[in-house]
Amino acid sequence: MTIEWLPDRGIRRVILALGAAGLTVIVAGALLEALWLLGIGVWAVITAMMIELVYRP
Repeated sequence: MTIEWLPDRGIRRVILALGAAGLTVIVAGALLEALWLLGIGVWAVITAMMIELVYRP
């Protein structure tokens, strides 16, 4: 049984929240045909992926 370190859980929540928000904005941008919303959503997902790649506990 491993005990998760609290900051690891916090980073995981940030990554999941940022990814979910990014995907939501991408879907909204696609439905509204707003390219700027698509761009914001894509950058949010890219940011979540970069945090995941860089932050390896």
